[in-house]
Amino acid sequence: MPSPPAPAFLSTTGYVLKQYYCLILRAINTLHPLLSLPLHLLLLLPHYHTLVAKMYSRMVEPLVIGRVIGEVLDSFYPSVKMCVTYNPNKLVLNGLELSPSAVSSKPRVEIQGGEMRTFFTLVMTDPDVPGPSNPYLREHLHWVVTDIPGTTDASFGTEVISYESPLPNIGIHRYVFVLFKQKGRSVVNLPTTRDYFNTRNFAEENELNLPVTAVYFNAQRETAARRR
Repeated sequence: MPSPPAPAFLSTTGYVLKQYYCLILRAINTLHPLLSLPLHLLLLLPHYHTLVAKMYSRMVEPLVIGRVIGEVLDSFYPSVKMCVTYNPNKLVLNGLELSPSAVSSKPRVEIQGGEMRTFFTLVMTDPDVPGPSNPYLREHLHWVVTDIPGTTDASFGTEVISYESPLPNIGIHRYVFVLFKQKGRSVVNLPTTRDYFNTRNFAEENELNLPVTAVYFNAQRETAARRR
């Protein structure tokens, strides 16, 4: 019996590889998980592990440089995209500085990933209280929203800790948004105070495991001159 014909894409391997490299680079540039690509694409990539390493590095490097990974979170692999936007259209990017007046109202937090049957918990903290040189109140809890359905935004979840506006007094503070995937509809063990919060402990107590994504911005005390 003759062998079955080779798949069509193998007959033009050079062209296909070129197209697949374009796809993989686009995935890296948009921070989409590499494993979401088709299996036959991955099998054709001769430098698959190198690409995975580069992609992972690009995702977490800003969090490492900003000491978010280390002081707030353990290392993790981002698997969901989260967009945090303050009015008017101020998108939070890692390390971006925003004024306290610009972040006084709660942001819109969109989750791009998961399914409607998948639920997420959002946590926002300040690890630099009262000041970054001596953060003895670390962390200060600013916001907690649970039961956020995938592919929606935080307004569809349950706000269990209300949003508290950032008001840094000493030095430059980091404000960290962390998204966790829940195992089901959550029953949250809430802290009794906003100070001395610990994101790692909170995740462990509520069986949230490692984060699926995180982003942070910087802010410092706003003078009258800066508000003009």
